[in-house]
Amino acid sequence: MTEAAKKPVSPNAPTPETVLSVEHYTDRLFKFRLTRPQAFRFRSGEFIMIGLPQENGKPLLRAYSIASPSWDDTVEFYSIKVPDGPLTSQLQKIGEGDKVLLGKKPVGTLVLDALKPGKRLYMFSTGTGFAPFASLVRDPETYEKFEEVIVSHTCRDVAELAYSREIVDGFLNDPDLGEIAQGKLRLYQSCTREDFEHMGRPTELIRSGKLFEDLGVERLDPSVDRAMICGSIDMTKELKDLMEEHGLREGANSDPADFVIERAFVD
Repeated sequence: MTEAAKKPVSPNAPTPETVLSVEHYTDRLFKFRLTRPQAFRFRSGEFIMIGLPQENGKPLLRAYSIASPSWDDTVEFYSIKVPDGPLTSQLQKIGEGDKVLLGKKPVGTLVLDALKPGKRLYMFSTGTGFAPFASLVRDPETYEKFEEVIVSHTCRDVAELAYSREIVDGFLNDPDLGEIAQGKLRLYQSCTREDFEHMGRPTELIRSGKLFEDLGVERLDPSVDRAMICGSIDMTKELKDLMEEHGLREGANSDPADFVIERAFVD
């Protein structure tokens, strides 16, 4: 018996899943779909460890938000491409039929369970921070709990907004589920470098009041508004401060409140 054969396989070890499709949006962004193990369960908005095997035998794993909703029979991810990134430099080269390692223990704070009931749910995102919201906007439970769902997605360039538009429009026009989001789901996109209908970072748009003016809604009110935040570390921390300035309290799975951030990507 070889040394490798003697090693017991951990019950929590990631499983190799097959790449079903890959789509590149820009030279910086792409999405891919994997087969979903029959026993794999997660809540919309959670993240999981994924990665690739390495020549030294030790897999290279990173935390990725799951972009598909919990009811989907496949698992979708939305990723940035970093030329010298340990994982993304390899991951961006995958193709249909390749294998990607999928963890077994999804976790996270960007879930409906971590929020108190409310009227309006904001999802503030920048870049690939939209990924967990791609999951949540396609989950029927979101519309059972909130009367209005506003997704704010900010990127540097217009081309980088394609994925969020695709997800929202696709769900609204879904023949089976789209009806539950009609009149409830709204997408607010903005750019920071390229001319677009809306310009500016989410923090700027909130402080100036332009976000609310454009949407035709009142400013943040802790009695009715709830929020989820995902994006760059600086943006997340700044938005967290803004939420607290407006009287919203941060929540967690064990203590639901008014807004949540994904602490695993910030701490």
